[in-house]
This record gives sequence, C-alpha cells and structure tokens, in this order.
Amino acid sequence: MTGGAESFRLWAFGDAHVGTDRRFGRDSLAEAISQSEVGGSEGGPAFDWDIAVDVGDMSGAHHHLPDDAEGRELRRQFASLRRHRREDIYSVCGNHDRSGLDEPEAWWWQKWVDPLGQHTASSGVDNARRPFAVDGVWQHYAFRVGNLLFLMLSDRNEPTQSVGRGTLGGNPGGVVSGETFRWWKAMVLANPDAIIVTVHHYVLKDTTVASGEWEGVRRDADGQLVEHYHRPFAAGTPQGASYLYWVDSQPDSGAFEQFLAAHPGRVQLWIAGHTHTHPDDNFGGKSHIEQRWGTWFLNVASLSRHHMPITTLPLSRLLTFTPGSAEVRVQCYLHTSQHAPQGWYDKAEKVIALQTPFRWTGSQSE
Repeated sequence: MTGGAESFRLWAFGDAHVGTDRRFGRDSLAEAISQSEVGGSEGGPAFDWDIAVDVGDMSGAHHHLPDDAEGRELRRQFASLRRHRREDIYSVCGNHDRSGLDEPEAWWWQKWVDPLGQHTASSGVDNARRPFAVDGVWQHYAFRVGNLLFLMLSDRNEPTQSVGRGTLGGNPGGVVSGETFRWWKAMVLANPDAIIVTVHHYVLKDTTVASGEWEGVRRDADGQLVEHYHRPFAAGTPQGASYLYWVDSQPDSGAFEQFLAAHPGRVQLWIAGHTHTHPDDNFGGKSHIEQRWGTWFLNVASLSRHHMPITTLPLSRLLTFTPGSAEVRVQCYLHTSQHAPQGWYDKAEKVIALQTPFRWTGSQSE
C-alpha cells in the first residue's frame, strides 16, 4: 500500500490474456506489474497504486479452454509483485476466462484467480490479507474504500446458448445472470450515499469506443463477417460482440441501461475492458471515456500485445481520488512504445467530475 489520506490511487487494467502473449515470449501481466513498481525497460516511469481492479480475461483461450497450465503461468506472473500483495488486486471474470459448457462453471477462474480466497492452494489468495474486505459470491461481490462502493460483476456462459469456449470459440457478447442483476440493483438502491463503482468485463451498449451494435466486427468485400476488435461467430451474437448483451437470459436486454436511465447518476463509474484498441480510437463517435445516464464509462483494456492483434495495444489507467474532491484524475499508461513512448500518454488524460466528493482517511477499516 503506497497511498494515504492525501489520495487513493486505483490502478485499472484488464485483458492480459497471459497464454496468448506467452506464446510470443511476452509476460503481459508480469511486465505491467514490474513497470508499475520499478519502471519499464523503454523509459516508462514507476507509479504508486493502492489497489488494482482487473476487469477480466486473464486467459488467452480462444479455440480451446483455459487449463491448469495457463493457471500456473498466471500464478507465476502474479509472483512478480514486489511492493504489493496478490490480495491488492480485485478481479472479475471475462469471456475468455469462462470454462467449457460441459465443465463446472468458471472452474478455472475460481481456482486460479479466486476473488474470495476459496482456493488458496492454487491461487495463493488469502482473503484475510485483503486491504479491503470482500463480501459476496464469485459471480458478484462488493468491497468499500471510504465512501466508494465497488460492485464487482463477473461474466459467465449464457445457459440458453450452445456457443461457449472450445471448438466453437467464444461468444464475445457479455453475459450477466438475473441473480447478479438483481443483486446489483439492490446494492445500488440500498446505498444512495455511496459513490458506486461497477466493475465488469464489458461496457454497456453505445457508451465507449466501438460499443454499438455490429461495431465489434467487420464485413469483407463479399459481405462475410471478419474479425476486427472481436472475432465473429455467426451463432454467437456477433452484433453484440463489444458490449453486455445478455441479462437474465434476455438478448440485447438493455436491463442495465434502462435502470441507469431511470436512476441517473446513482452509479457514478463503470470500469470495463474487452475491446482492445489505441487510446485515440473513437470508432462510432465514442472515446474510451464517456458519460451516459450520469455514469462515467471507462474502457481500460488491454495489457495484451498479441490477443486480437489487428487493434490491440498494451495500456492501462490510473485513477486518483482526492479526499474532499469530486474530481478524479484518469491517466493512461502505455506499456510499450508502439503508439507513443512508453509511460504516461498525456493526450489521453482526463479529469472527470463525480456528483459526490470522495471521503477517505486512509484507514482500511472504513
């Protein structure tokens, strides 16, 4: 822990796809951790952070399933932490972390990422060492930092579909169960004085870059679907490839969008990933940071350099909350020098205004 009463620094990242980058000789997660703690080999500076949120897709599984070999690789890369604990990173499940349709649901993610510390022998996570205690189940859990209330929502397989991991590839559209949606609504309504931060693998429809219908894929000259930000599968709802598509088994449900429209500003931040692209991309007239229904949506992907290579670029975001202020500084860190020199990319920095000032004394017991 490096912050204090002066500020709270939240590192937001996702889409490490460790198995994909490892096949190219790159440690996507370990490199980012090392850059944050000691600086990068191309001149990127180190930076302080108190905790991190990981928006999912630790696995690189595409036409295969996440397996224990990739789980062991993930744990090896987490072991690069020197100035922070493994428990300082809070995660949600992404679509590539899903297990097979005939396997126990999300067994790989629960075993190796383990947000509740139920599989310590494999994951190394001891929930007693969490700086901020978690409460919930793997599909949805919460924790508080001062008057920030984090609602962590995991992606999962859609039970009405036969498209999941494995030979059919992934259904790229996001999925939230009815149980998780009802839990989220109840938490939002029961905490009117909190600054609610939702963390999910996906943004909502028509919020950030390329999150509109059909915007995640492309068509070639013959009209055939081809990959761009995402890989299309005709049976896998390619029209909703880049946003949260299924809620309570309803396709393109709009359930979260309708709730936020009816309760503007009750959720002040929504942090997600899934769509990998450079920080200046504004496809569909939308950037990486946009506000709708009084909610700021942030796309913080990705750490991977090689997964979905047409558009992917390794980056993450640092959010700085200052006690007594409603302003949050959002900085963009480039983990390679492909787009601009490694380190802070000032052009993508933004200060966003919340409706409620942040309150925190630096105590973990708040």
